[in-house]
Amino acid sequence: MSQKAQIGVTGLAVMGRNLARNFARHGHTVALHNRSYGRTKELVEEFGHEGTFLPAETAEQFVASLERPRRVVIMVKAGPATDAVIDEFAPLLEEGDMLIDAGNAHYADTRRREAALKAKGLHFVGAGVSGGEEGALHGPSIMPGGPKESYDALGPLLEDIAAKVDGEPCCVHVGPDGAGHFVKMVHNGIEYADMQLIAEAYDLLRQVGGLSPQEIAGVFGEWNAGRLGSYLIEITAEVLKQVDASSGKPFVDIVADQAEQKGTGRWTVQAALDLGVPVSGIAESVFARALSGGADVRKAAADAGLPGPSAGSEHVGGDLRADVEQALFASKIVAYAQGFQQIQAASKEYGWAIDPGAMAKIWRAGCIIRAKFLDFIKQAYDKNPELATLLVDDYFLDAVSGAQDAWRRVVVTAAQQGIPAPGFSSALAYYDGLRAKRLPAALIQGQRDFFGAHTYRRVDKEGSFHTLWATDDRPEVDA
Repeated sequence: MSQKAQIGVTGLAVMGRNLARNFARHGHTVALHNRSYGRTKELVEEFGHEGTFLPAETAEQFVASLERPRRVVIMVKAGPATDAVIDEFAPLLEEGDMLIDAGNAHYADTRRREAALKAKGLHFVGAGVSGGEEGALHGPSIMPGGPKESYDALGPLLEDIAAKVDGEPCCVHVGPDGAGHFVKMVHNGIEYADMQLIAEAYDLLRQVGGLSPQEIAGVFGEWNAGRLGSYLIEITAEVLKQVDASSGKPFVDIVADQAEQKGTGRWTVQAALDLGVPVSGIAESVFARALSGGADVRKAAADAGLPGPSAGSEHVGGDLRADVEQALFASKIVAYAQGFQQIQAASKEYGWAIDPGAMAKIWRAGCIIRAKFLDFIKQAYDKNPELATLLVDDYFLDAVSGAQDAWRRVVVTAAQQGIPAPGFSSALAYYDGLRAKRLPAALIQGQRDFFGAHTYRRVDKEGSFHTLWATDDRPEVDA
């Protein structure tokens, strides 16, 4: 075969197909492979005019059509399917060639695969890709990890197809082995929290404010023009405008209230627990989805007639719309602060040297959580890369300080009227936990020492101590 492809894509479902088309549209010759050759043929027949594609029926033909170093993008289901593709292609590749997993893989799997392939002289790149099928085609946010030397050969192609902000690509080398997939996982965790907070804002405006979905769409449209401007706020307005053609009812009223999930939110929370990082806002959003999906449990509660508040109350002390906007913005800041703290903790744990400001920069376009205030996050980390939490940066400190009275009113209103608002409530509790001069954890340490002799530290002496609780005088001893 005389003509060679700069990059190849194996796995041509919607995401893989659109990435392949994106590469071709940018002038790159793209090798194509799919387990079923029919899907490969369909892509070429339908979109062959968009660029140069080299379809291959077999893995051997596919690899032979690629220039060195070979760049093989894997776009299949995460887990065993990805391992199967790696096992199929690795023996056909040569030293210095690279396999790029652009799916939503667990970062621990990526670390395992990278180490195994490195021993064979192959480069493995775990690349987070955000933006859905539209982003894959028109410009996603790309978060590649893996060896830095692989990025030298792969990076220019990825930057070419990535979304752009002021001419800058939303793609950067994140760090070694699983760093790229870890950052993408946390991106998705923040996305879960963002969506839950938006849903709670909608619920309060409808149940307390009495607004219709169409009216709430207008509110979100106004918010999108301000500091809350983001992709998720924008599409929320569009969803709320939608009217179901068959029933004539608001679209949001004919959709079952059971949110599904693919697993990346759970992974984020599980990883945070392992790292000891409190991502309560993200966790609450995952649990809220789980609660929504527990139809049998919810039905049992409804059938039992679980009582609500004896009497509701009006929202007191402020304009509901303005207060919800403040609560939404403040809670959103908390979700991002928790996510970035988790990224920093993992970077330290695994030696990834991730630049948090660069992550904010590549999330400004192409990805699902793209938002105006990511510019302020980038500026915060540019000023102080070791920032303990976004909440102490001047911009975000001013924002949450100005929002907290409204934020508290919203949480009180939700509690008084029996409207679940776990996102707003947990974000406020986290904020109050950070600013507390002293937490009740001292009592917990006393309890732990009492039942398990786990020891405690004192505020006035160095060292660890244990109280002999079983004795009458209960003396304290050095542990």
